[in-house]
Amino acid sequence: MDQAAIQRRNHLTGLSLAIVGAILFSAKAIVAKLIYRYHVDAVTLIAFRMLFSLPVFAAIAIWQAWRHPPLCAADRWRLLGLGLVGYYLSSFLDFLGLQYISAGLERLILFLTPSFVLFIHVLWFKRQIRPIEYLSLLIAYLGIVLVFLHDLSFNGQQVILGAGLVLGSAIAYATYLIQSGEMVARIGSLRLVSYAMCVSSVACIAQFFLLRPVTMLVQPAQVLALSVVNAIVCTVFPVFLTMFAVKRIGAPSASQAGMIGPVSTLILGTVFLNEVISEWQIAGASLVILGMYLLSRK
Repeated sequence: MDQAAIQRRNHLTGLSLAIVGAILFSAKAIVAKLIYRYHVDAVTLIAFRMLFSLPVFAAIAIWQAWRHPPLCAADRWRLLGLGLVGYYLSSFLDFLGLQYISAGLERLILFLTPSFVLFIHVLWFKRQIRPIEYLSLLIAYLGIVLVFLHDLSFNGQQVILGAGLVLGSAIAYATYLIQSGEMVARIGSLRLVSYAMCVSSVACIAQFFLLRPVTMLVQPAQVLALSVVNAIVCTVFPVFLTMFAVKRIGAPSASQAGMIGPVSTLILGTVFLNEVISEWQIAGASLVILGMYLLSRK
């Protein structure tokens, strides 16, 4: 097999990994909606998610700690902050918001994360916005407005509350991405993610025991099964699939492949939640995806 064929095969493999990772990660909104049908609240839902995923991330963290020298005190504090903001706060706000809005709108709002990264750079680092970036943001936010107004006509105040919570989730994760950039290059993405996820898991589980009685751990078998899916299929697998994809095809290509996320959420929402896809939602999703594509292309 010649070099060109090998490169093409690697690219297709990496692209496939990125697409599957994006679909699985987007599916967490669907799984959360299914769990909410059993009258489980966001605190309990996220605690189960982290409880079942913690052993995997803890094992990887221990392995990484064994392979590398200890972190300095400053890096430990940075990792604590990143874990609390990037995975604890953003996840909690996301699942809380999902109680009030459709899975499709949730995914579209989270898909705007790159735009929040840009806004933070403009505010804090005085970065200039280029004309193409203005255009991409205008298109994407117009799409969000279309879907938001569509959902608002059916659910009113709940949509405003849910959208606000998910918006906070996206901003928290954008902050994490900016703050983690330098540490990823220095200590590696696998080490950073495993450590940060362990911090987040401990915080989510501790929050549960502080706010809920232990008896809330007794849940129907369906809730436990869905929580395992949420933890392993929609959390652990996407993290590593995306990581492997970035290694093969680079972050820009992997990011563009992730644009299938909002589309897959709309389809999965129709199949598993009986959410109706309207013309407004299709138009809005198309505008958001186009806007984020233009932003990624720059």
